[in-house]
Amino acid sequence: MFPTEPAAVNNGFGALLKNRNFMLLWIGQLVSQLADKVFFVLMIALLENYPPLPGLAESSMHSTLMVVFTIPAILFGSAGGIFVDLWPKKLIMVGSDVVRGLLTLAIPFLPREFLFLLILVFAISTVTQFFAPAEQAAIPLLVRPENLMAANALFSSTMMGALIVGFAVGEPILSLSKDFLGEQYGQEIIVTGLYFLSAAMMQPITMSEDKAPGTQQDKGKPWAELTESLRYLKKNRLVVNAMLQLVTLYCVFAALTVLTIRLAEDFGLKEKQFGFFLAAAGVGMVLGAGILGHWSVKLHGKPLPLIGFMLMALVLGVFTFTHNLLLALGLCALLGVGAAFIGVPMQTLIQQQAPPNMHGKVFGFQNHAVNIALSLPLAITGPLTDFLGLRTVLIAMSLIVATVGVWAWKNTRRVLQDVI
Repeated sequence: MFPTEPAAVNNGFGALLKNRNFMLLWIGQLVSQLADKVFFVLMIALLENYPPLPGLAESSMHSTLMVVFTIPAILFGSAGGIFVDLWPKKLIMVGSDVVRGLLTLAIPFLPREFLFLLILVFAISTVTQFFAPAEQAAIPLLVRPENLMAANALFSSTMMGALIVGFAVGEPILSLSKDFLGEQYGQEIIVTGLYFLSAAMMQPITMSEDKAPGTQQDKGKPWAELTESLRYLKKNRLVVNAMLQLVTLYCVFAALTVLTIRLAEDFGLKEKQFGFFLAAAGVGMVLGAGILGHWSVKLHGKPLPLIGFMLMALVLGVFTFTHNLLLALGLCALLGVGAAFIGVPMQTLIQQQAPPNMHGKVFGFQNHAVNIALSLPLAITGPLTDFLGLRTVLIAMSLIVATVGVWAWKNTRRVLQDVI
């Protein structure tokens, strides 16, 4: 499955724990992820202090905020990757954290107008589009090729952990910050502190970045950089195939985000308790990532993405006939394991196949494609469920996921035969 992965034996997570630069990057991104989640909780909490814009219903402020938070990912996803290849990655990551921290700290000093809050959220989300591809591109520079699978597994597991824990502890952290630091500035200070702590953790990182010939002279030519990345992707079908599998994976999770609200009702839970299903899937992803990281050498050569797609298809198909809550949560965890078997190997494959001078552009394009693709399932899953019913939608998703898994596996084998 991974033609460039060496056969050298690694020590799983043990080798990474001895890598000082990687550990600084890992801890820094973990704190940054936590800051992102707490910041989003802060934005939701602040809405009660802001009057809605003229003609905008108060109930629509939440959705408006989410849309504004998402737009930069669609507009600037690829642009962020271009700059990652032109400038030092550590500078981009540290600078992004500092800028986001300063923008958060400016909230109390801005007029209490919803428009100003939207502009600030848009700006912070835009800066994030530079941090994400820089972080992904830095991993291959700090980790030996034989340890990439374990590194991606660790990043995937902690990313899901931050997603689960971040939203859960966001409100308590903000409440404590108001008690100890004051109601006027306390919440903003704690979020700013998290961003600054992330920047401080990554500042000591040392990494060697070899610029490809001609990269410096192409500065200031973003369109040329973008077309270069498109030409590269057109030639490298293995990378494109891996991206398509990642896009499919994220689309399934986007649809499940909508479907779990209906599932919560079917299992006698409150609508706002839909997060139990997503949290169970997150636990499964952490477990799956741990399996891949610890036994990556033994699993080398196995059709992991195919196994992952089949596991997800099985869970989606069985889910509709399940009426026990504990069994349903267990199925969600199994679905998360399948997701890890897709996401971690495919991310590793992209890092191995793409040359270092293309990492930023490739990962920027990947993030861009994922964010655009997410909008479709988020938009149509609800109406389709209302029209066709939950069971029909889940079975249809099961068939689609199984079909994509088999197609991707056959296509990957065909591409590898052409390469070899």
